[in-house]
Amino acid sequence: MKDPYKILFVCWGNICRSPTAENVMRAVIEREGLVDEIEVDSAGTLHMHAGNRPDSRMTVAAEARGYEMKGRARGIEVEDFDDFDLILVMDFDNQSEVLALKEGRQGAKGEVRLFCEFCENFEDQVVPDPYYGGPEGFEKVLDLIEDGCEGIVKWRREIIA
Repeated sequence: MKDPYKILFVCWGNICRSPTAENVMRAVIEREGLVDEIEVDSAGTLHMHAGNRPDSRMTVAAEARGYEMKGRARGIEVEDFDDFDLILVMDFDNQSEVLALKEGRQGAKGEVRLFCEFCENFEDQVVPDPYYGGPEGFEKVLDLIEDGCEGIVKWRREIIA
């Protein structure tokens, strides 16, 4: 049996956007019968929230759409570039931080890309950080993440077809 394709979602603190992407993607993977083919995890570029549960406001918004918000925050580590095939960052700052961490890791398989590259119904380039805003920010994050996760599955199926 072939090893599963491993995707890591990365945002700043790993309490809003990236755990949402991880949990939405997990639901899409289960619905599509891809549990043995794709594995997901999430991390943050900032390690200060390590061990914390997802933001309560994000959890409320996600659960209202039927997603269970599992997991605890962790920081990205250099080993992640060897462990994951695809590392999806939520914004340009995350991208810069992740690429700086990856610098010098010759032969690391983790390809770093912006999450929104996989969105099909939105033109946004980044998933905005909802932390300092109101409920509408969390809804916007969910809209983008649902779209992007569907796009990832479609892209992955085209690659292996």
